[in-house]
Amino acid sequence: MSSLGENRVEKVFVDHRFNDRNILDKLKTKRIPIERLDKSGLDKLADGGLHQGIVAVVLNFRYFSLEEILASSQTKKFPLVVVLDSLKDPHNLGAILRTCDAFGVDGVIIKKHDQVPLNATVAKVSTGAINFVKVSEVTNLSTALQTLKNNGFWIVSTDGSAPNTYQEIDYQRPIALVLGSEGDGVSNLLLKRSDYVVKIPMSGHVNSLNVSVAAGILIAHINATK
Repeated sequence: MSSLGENRVEKVFVDHRFNDRNILDKLKTKRIPIERLDKSGLDKLADGGLHQGIVAVVLNFRYFSLEEILASSQTKKFPLVVVLDSLKDPHNLGAILRTCDAFGVDGVIIKKHDQVPLNATVAKVSTGAINFVKVSEVTNLSTALQTLKNNGFWIVSTDGSAPNTYQEIDYQRPIALVLGSEGDGVSNLLLKRSDYVVKIPMSGHVNSLNVSVAAGILIAHINATK
């Protein structure tokens, strides 16, 4: 029930026998309405999911406009925006949002189609970060990159065959970091629109990294060099 702190819970349904005083007291403090139902009623609300005697009605996740992200980033000398190209796994998106929150990333841009949206799984994996990281959903990533360029951002994309490593780039400037999908990576169109294309050098037997792990390495490095 960590989302109670962000006032995302609109109403809670609990089993007639539910008696967890810690949760019930929190709901009362937040003035969140509680309705008691029998097990069959909760099963119907949960749509087959496990509910352990409690089901919350949660407000839809809010998306920000690209203009809102740009406006808030103006307060920083070297803002960082993360652009995600066609991620499919909600666990990866949730983990990336958690990293973005930890390092103060100014916003995340995702595609409206062919991309995992903000959802309950993303929220759970992010451990609450979804409530603090500004996420913008756009119809065209290429157009979004051009808008970022027009506002002074340098585009840095990732690709395993890039000639430069991520340590060779100067990040003391506004940066838009582009990360690709789990299978296909960053699209050729976005690579062509990039100012730099970088790779993470590896010496192990498996020459690839999970996108959320790669995001953690790159975001931490960029943050440390500002």
